[in-house]
Amino acid sequence: MDRNKILIVDDLESNRIILAEIFRKDYQILQAESTVTTQRMLEKYARETAVVLLDWHLSGEDGSKILELMKKRGWMNDIPVLIVTAEHSAEVEKKCIQMGASDLIRKPFYPDVVKNRVNNNVSLYQHKNQMEEKVQEQNQILRKQYTVMKRQAEKLKKANQKMIDIVCNILEHHYPEFSENTQITREISRIIGKNVQKNYPEYKLTDQDVEAIAELSSLRDIGKLLISDHVLYKPAKLTKEEAEYMKSHTAKGCEIMRMMKDLQTPDYHKKSMEICRYHHERYDGRGYPEGLKGDEIPISAQIVSVVDAYHALISERIYKRAYSREEAYYMILGGDCGIFSPKIMECFRMSRKEMEGINTDAEESA
Repeated sequence: MDRNKILIVDDLESNRIILAEIFRKDYQILQAESTVTTQRMLEKYARETAVVLLDWHLSGEDGSKILELMKKRGWMNDIPVLIVTAEHSAEVEKKCIQMGASDLIRKPFYPDVVKNRVNNNVSLYQHKNQMEEKVQEQNQILRKQYTVMKRQAEKLKKANQKMIDIVCNILEHHYPEFSENTQITREISRIIGKNVQKNYPEYKLTDQDVEAIAELSSLRDIGKLLISDHVLYKPAKLTKEEAEYMKSHTAKGCEIMRMMKDLQTPDYHKKSMEICRYHHERYDGRGYPEGLKGDEIPISAQIVSVVDAYHALISERIYKRAYSREEAYYMILGGDCGIFSPKIMECFRMSRKEMEGINTDAEESA
């Protein structure tokens, strides 16, 4: 609706007539002589009113009551108020502006000056209102887009989880050790990850990061699907050539994860690649495949690497017995499985009781 009306508030009819003459060609004129009539006019015509010209000295009151009324009713958000006054004190001007008036017109005034000031303020308000409407429209569009994206993210998250479960089922079928591995390594990774998040904020791990690392930890050895069973299940010590071939499961795991890229969110894909490739790296640079040192190793892989080593120790293999949880704990701390980050080791210590509880539950239910 067009704002084509101007409301002139003054208790003297002669003043209202003078101002009305100035704006008669540009606006439909509304007049009020008191707070009561002003309220009545605005209740009826607020959406059509472009500007209010308010005389500061009304009979028995000043213009502050009308400013308070307009502010309370929200009318001042859309309608500029210009104070018409003979006062020249800075105190009155300050009070008017603090109460929300857009401008002051001093008496005596020149018609052209009054007209320009009114038009300038109306233009500013119209621009402001148009911008606010555009912002509201954009916000509505963004909210709709966010809702769609959120739904898509939820679908992709479910697809991530489904993909992980399917791959784990394949691993368990092909590689029996995984039948006892998946849930335990997820839980241990989650516990250590939470301690890293809590105690080392420099890694900037979010709840979503911790959960993703936990879920993806079960895919760290997916590359073993492409390793020959002769080497994979060999009961004796591997030859040097066989050991190097076995190490290639880190690169082969990345090959498989690349084929699944479209089934993962970008963050899940990034972490799955990090975990597959780097979970055998060690903090002192003596790991493989690239010999990364320190925090060159992604934090996701650092967490999963200690989980992988710990779980390998407490699990029975065709080439070794299962160590007790206490033995495995001290073997990890003693460096029997290589050197891990001091920060990860501190979180590993903090996690001991919870880790042992998970293993106990898993063994009892097996």
